[in-house]
Amino acid sequence: MNTNYFQELNENPMFADVSVYNRTVMTAEQMPAVVDEAIRQAYAKRGVAVITIPKDLGWQEIEDNYISSANLYQKPLPLEPDSERIQQAWKILKEAKYPLIYIGQGTRGAREEVLALSKMLQAPILSSALAKGIVPDNAPAYMGSAGRVASKPGVEIASNTDAVLFLGSDMPFQIFFIPEDAKYIQVDIDGTKFGRRHQVDLAILADAKLTIKKLMEIGEQLPETAWYRAALADKENWVEWLEKRSLIDSSPLEVEPVFKAINEMATDDAIFQVDVGNVTIDGMRLLDTSKNQRFTTSGWYATMGYALPAAIGAKSQYPNRQVWSISGDGAWAMVMPDILTQVKYHLPIINVVLTNKSLGFIEAEQDDAKQPHSGIDLIGANFGASAAALGAVGFDVNNLSELKEAFAKAKETDRPVVINVNIFDHRPLPVEQLKLDSSIYGEETVEAFEKEYQTQGLIPFSKLIKE
Repeated sequence: MNTNYFQELNENPMFADVSVYNRTVMTAEQMPAVVDEAIRQAYAKRGVAVITIPKDLGWQEIEDNYISSANLYQKPLPLEPDSERIQQAWKILKEAKYPLIYIGQGTRGAREEVLALSKMLQAPILSSALAKGIVPDNAPAYMGSAGRVASKPGVEIASNTDAVLFLGSDMPFQIFFIPEDAKYIQVDIDGTKFGRRHQVDLAILADAKLTIKKLMEIGEQLPETAWYRAALADKENWVEWLEKRSLIDSSPLEVEPVFKAINEMATDDAIFQVDVGNVTIDGMRLLDTSKNQRFTTSGWYATMGYALPAAIGAKSQYPNRQVWSISGDGAWAMVMPDILTQVKYHLPIINVVLTNKSLGFIEAEQDDAKQPHSGIDLIGANFGASAAALGAVGFDVNNLSELKEAFAKAKETDRPVVINVNIFDHRPLPVEQLKLDSSIYGEETVEAFEKEYQTQGLIPFSKLIKE
């Protein structure tokens, strides 16, 4: 090391921003202590610990007398909320005309509590992407998410709220979809996150689940509101629109029938590893995590190529659970040789590739920025055939009949499966820039938006709240 030798590389900077602990072992004697510390840091900070080991240290003998302390780690007890702040929070929420509950991963394990508080407050629920599935997708009060990777009711509810109970999340885009003048209550176990993303009116340093319980202890059932009824109607209208689209039989296919087929085949505890791009939007909107399914994606760095290796990790850790990787063709092309890994280790993962011959998410960004298209065109490929050449079971799908046949056969094999589905290069409905209300945008603009995105049947929230 430090001699500019062949293949010498300082790996530490590569991992610095993505790890909670990052060390290079310099002597063989350090090894036990560094490993022990890495384990403790990984558990305490709930992140990745990286140890770089120079190759030559592996052959050096050291005394086997180190006593590990990593197994002594204990989770800290949940933080109890301050009672005075609970009183203040309830007052804000009770006086709000348009309250909203926004949940992040800090509410994991609090499904029933979140739903109960939502009903008590008459407040719809939104979540971050990585919190999808904490409350059931089919819960009437769950609106989905807000922003671009989002749903219609999620965006409309977020943009109209006047008070937010923000539970256990560090969602970075809040300022773009939650009104600046909305009352904002932030609950987190990490005080460094307070006010990081949005002006905060009340901060509560506490466990999210305990905070919900305390709010319900001092609160009472609030009367039904037009806001809550409109939110439920908005969600119902959105689900109906998506369901109609899931019945479209075309060649190539629309994405909605593909996700309908996935939901019909998925087990109650399936793990969905969803890639980055338009597929993230589609996965958030269309995958059903109403039971004990788990949804994950590259939520922080938005790393293309995430789904396939994540699925390998999930199947290795949970061999008895059904595991899916769902990718666009751009992301899949980056990592597809790892099908060999699935084959080698006999991992019966179901890999779905949505082939639209475009980096669709970037294409939409270029359109929004009025830029010429650059670097987004893909040539497409029969990824089912390439997977078969690598030892997996492969299918190439062009219509609804072939889709159903491929999924039926995928059920019957215990080998890795790759289903290449050819879809239209249609932009997912841009819910962050909806143009449905003619009283705001004018008839001509609304008609043009409807023609481009087939929004027939979608009702603007501004109309629902008046009914």
